[in-house]
Amino acid sequence: MKKFLVGVTALATALVLTACSGDAGGSAPGGGAVAQGAPTTTSAPSSTPATSSSQTPTPTPSSSSATPKPTSSKPKPTPKPTPKPAPKPAANAADVPCKAALASPGVSACVDLSALKTWLLQDGKVIYGPVKQLPGKKGYATPTGVFHVSAKVKNYHSKQFDAPMPNSVFFLPGIAFHTGSLSVYSHGCIHLSAAASQKYFTTLQKGDVVQVVA
Repeated sequence: MKKFLVGVTALATALVLTACSGDAGGSAPGGGAVAQGAPTTTSAPSSTPATSSSQTPTPTPSSSSATPKPTSSKPKPTPKPTPKPAPKPAANAADVPCKAALASPGVSACVDLSALKTWLLQDGKVIYGPVKQLPGKKGYATPTGVFHVSAKVKNYHSKQFDAPMPNSVFFLPGIAFHTGSLSVYSHGCIHLSAAASQKYFTTLQKGDVVQVVA
C-alpha cells in the first residue's frame, strides 16, 4: 500500500512539471499560442538605423579638387607682318614751271597759280612739294613775276583785314605765304596748310627767290 502511494505521487509530480515547462504544442502564459522555437519577446526596430562608428563617411568632392578641363592645344595664329608703305617717288623738277626759280642757286620757291601748287627748290632740285595752295581771289589776284623774300613774321596779324596770318613769309608788300584756308581764296596772299606754312617759314630766308607763274 505504501509503494502504491509513492508511485501515484511521483506520477502527479511529473504531470505538474510537464504542464509548467510547456511542450511543442503548449500555451504561453496569458493564453497565446507560441510557435516552437519562436522567441517569446521581440524588440521593435528603430526607425533610424544607427551609424556604425567604424563606417567612414563618403567625402563630398569640392569644386577646388575637381578635375580641370583640358585646355585647347590649337596653335596661335602667326600675326601677319605689317606691310611697309611704299616710298613716294621723288618729285621731278621737270614738272616745276618756274624756270627762274630752277636756275637760282640756293633755296627758292615756285608758285603755279592755275595748278594751285607750290614747291620749294634748292639748286634746281625739288626739296618739298608739290603742296596745295590757294592764291588771291578775283579782284585781289596774286601778282606774277620773280620776287625775293623781304621779311618773315611768325604771328603776323593783318590790320587791313583783321585776320591772323601765322608763319608769314613776305615777298611783296602785303603779299606773303602763310597759314590759311585751303577752301577760301585770299586777298592776294598764298594760303598754305599749317604744316606747309611751317616748312616754308623755316626753309625760306630773306633774299631767296620766289617765282609766281599763271
